[in-house]
Amino acid sequence: MATHFSPCSSSSSSSSSLTFSSEFTVCKPRRYCFSKWVSQVHPRIHARNHFRIKSSNGHPPNAVSMQDGMDGTPLAEGIKPEEQEIFFDLSDSEKVQSTLSITVVGASGDLAKKKIFPALFALYYEDCLPENFMVFGYARTKLTDEELRNVISGTLTCRIDKRANCEDKMEQFLKRCFYHSGQYDSEEHFAELDSKLKEKEAGKLSNRLFYLSIPPNIFVDVVRCVSYKASAVNGWTRVIVEKPFGRDSESSAELTRCLKQYLTEDQIFRIDHYLGKELVENLSVLRFSNLVFEPLWSRNYIRNVQLIFSEDFGTEGRGGYFDNYGIIRDIMQNHLLQILALFAMETPVSLEAEDIRNEKVKVLRSMRPLQLEDVIVGQYKGHNKGGKIYPGYSDDSTVPNDSLTPTFAAAALFINNARWDGVPFLMKAGKALHTRRDQSSVQTCSR
Repeated sequence: MATHFSPCSSSSSSSSSLTFSSEFTVCKPRRYCFSKWVSQVHPRIHARNHFRIKSSNGHPPNAVSMQDGMDGTPLAEGIKPEEQEIFFDLSDSEKVQSTLSITVVGASGDLAKKKIFPALFALYYEDCLPENFMVFGYARTKLTDEELRNVISGTLTCRIDKRANCEDKMEQFLKRCFYHSGQYDSEEHFAELDSKLKEKEAGKLSNRLFYLSIPPNIFVDVVRCVSYKASAVNGWTRVIVEKPFGRDSESSAELTRCLKQYLTEDQIFRIDHYLGKELVENLSVLRFSNLVFEPLWSRNYIRNVQLIFSEDFGTEGRGGYFDNYGIIRDIMQNHLLQILALFAMETPVSLEAEDIRNEKVKVLRSMRPLQLEDVIVGQYKGHNKGGKIYPGYSDDSTVPNDSLTPTFAAAALFINNARWDGVPFLMKAGKALHTRRDQSSVQTCSR
């Protein structure tokens, strides 16, 4: 993802041009595992292996859970949780006596192979996972443990640095990866998974994390099976759900209601993996810690902001999923809107999750309702380039022939507050375009 600054026009009294790309990052922060991250942002932390957070949810900004409580028990109807202090003890003895079991549900899918398993390996590579952990893949595809390892080994990279022990770490990580095949709505199959987990946990205190890399229409079936047949007996059980969280506000609320039949809110983590991109993480540093830009970050010096997401490939067999959502729901209302909120928000009181969330909400509440004349949508068609035929969206066998689902959209958004009044935020996203890029551009000017 690139960040680009350019002058408004040649007629401005003064102008400047700065460009930031993936090769050059402003005020780049070091990457830390979770315990180290907390030790930097919370002033009451006294030791690396024991810390506490005072928050109504206790989770870092990119992992959002909206209700208090860490006991893992179902919330009785009518009971309102109160703010409490949450303690995490990461002492060496705790690590030795407990295990962390990470189950990737939908392990045979693209997201799991390209994003989740490489991210888990990066955590292991940086020693950010407990000593006793294992990773299970769960999907309908019939695979053995060794076949899963072969599939994901091609996607693992030493993206942090090139230390000499990279290959050894890969081998050690793969030995901790296992697989179980089953249906997503089968309690019997999840009971079989539970048996395998208990065998690997060997009687230790077990904490279980389930990452749902699956379409949202089967979230509830999986959570029901996990709750009844594969929950941790003597530790915590948590579930990560990826976007999209429904198609609209009503379906999102219904999905939450259904999930909370089997889980308490503090067990549910809603993840937008796009926020894990390095330059997205650095945006707040550029925004609040750079003395050059902070005084200029307003309508007085910024003419427009452009948020661009483009891919140079189409749906490629995933049209059946994509056609239910389209580019606006798939990219714009989550990935790009989160970046807009980070870009435009005021300085939060602290780096606590709720304080950052509150500032984002203020931005979203200040946005002018989108007008039809400020939106353009389109759908890519088949074409021939350099003797190669590129199929159109409707040529995908998984897409209905009469589909009107947009694969490209552009919109002009406006924020009605003192800082951004009159500044257009131009959001563009599309598939099968000429180039592949993630870019944020700021056009500056002198008033």
